[in-house]
Amino acid sequence: QVQLVESGGGLVQAGASLRLSCAASGRAFGSRVMGWFRQAPGKEREFVAAISRSGGTTDYADSVKDRFTISRDNVKNTVSLQMNSLKPEDTAVYYCAARASYGAYSHYMEAPNYAYWGQGTQVTVSS
Repeated sequence: QVQLVESGGGLVQAGASLRLSCAASGRAFGSRVMGWFRQAPGKEREFVAAISRSGGTTDYADSVKDRFTISRDNVKNTVSLQMNSLKPEDTAVYYCAARASYGAYSHYMEAPNYAYWGQGTQVTVSS
């Protein structure tokens, strides 16, 4: 079992930065592909970023590429999302997610492939 707790959300103006963190408890954090997803009101949950078990491979949604950076610390059992140049369209609840232990990295964009989810943290970007 894995518990994920996100933090770092808030209300910021367009152009600002935020850093989200996700603390994981439970077994084998370093064996899990991790991802960030978001869901805006009235919209489906969408992929934001993913990171491989070692942290050597990362992928991003086109809408956040070159603005967001995902990273992980397998000693501290945390995964972070650095968000720069925020836009109003980034407003959403952001969720941290973990795949099954030693699960494949492929299909990282697909939410059903993630076994564990945090409760989410609200990010609101005003224009």
